[in-house]
Amino acid sequence: MHRSRFLVYAAGLILAVSMVQCGGQARRVVTLKGSDTMVILGQRWAETYMAAHPGQIIQVTGGGSGTGIAALINGTTDICQSSRAMKADEQQQIAAKHGQPPFEQVVARDGLTIYVSEQCPVNEMTIEQVRDIYSGRVRDWKDLGGPAAPIIAYSRENNSGTYAYFKEHVLEGGDFAADVQTLPGTAAVVNAVTQDARGIGYGGDAYAKGVKMIALKRDPATPGVTPSEASIADGSYPLARPLYFYTRTTPTGDAKAFIDFCLSPEGQRVVLDVGYFPIP
Repeated sequence: MHRSRFLVYAAGLILAVSMVQCGGQARRVVTLKGSDTMVILGQRWAETYMAAHPGQIIQVTGGGSGTGIAALINGTTDICQSSRAMKADEQQQIAAKHGQPPFEQVVARDGLTIYVSEQCPVNEMTIEQVRDIYSGRVRDWKDLGGPAAPIIAYSRENNSGTYAYFKEHVLEGGDFAADVQTLPGTAAVVNAVTQDARGIGYGGDAYAKGVKMIALKRDPATPGVTPSEASIADGSYPLARPLYFYTRTTPTGDAKAFIDFCLSPEGQRVVLDVGYFPIP
């Protein structure tokens, strides 16, 4: 990851679009908060944008999509980064508090990726097999063509948009098994899997370093597919998902200028550089 030049403030101290003193001059600030999946993308966008706009500061923090949405509702961030769509009740809270529904913008795409250890001999699974692992119906790698060994499943915490997406699209709304280990961020999930030959985890494609990506099959008769620009674009990867920016109202001023940059050809090249996929 490039060295970051963005400013990170503790949650609760982040202010909405504001002015700060720097070297005797006021500098404009736009704040982004939310998805841990997107935080590395937001950081890279911020670095690139600030290099071309020296009077602008873009502050980026993570914490999870739910945390970012709460901050947007409370008025303590300008832009929420979310790896899931905002729920109807969350939109209603913003409309009630700020006078209109939030503005939604898809800014990139991701393939939610299933990670295993590079030592794991299993290369592909159906969505149903992944569901069986996380619901507790399959607990041993021998049932998936691997050696006899217990499966150790790692998950994100429940304020994560990635957790919510996985629960909806893989578990089909069902519950995680009680022994699934919850970790605070995708980087922690990847780190756990790299150190555990029995481990399995899930998260954004950009984090898939030092692990093996499982090729996913919609059903036993279809071929396994891994995330790629082509498989995301043509819909053949079964867990392709949009990544969102949310603002309380239609963006204007500095926030709009930054969002426009993220959607520009240069901004979408950053998406690819980080390891996610551009929007059509």
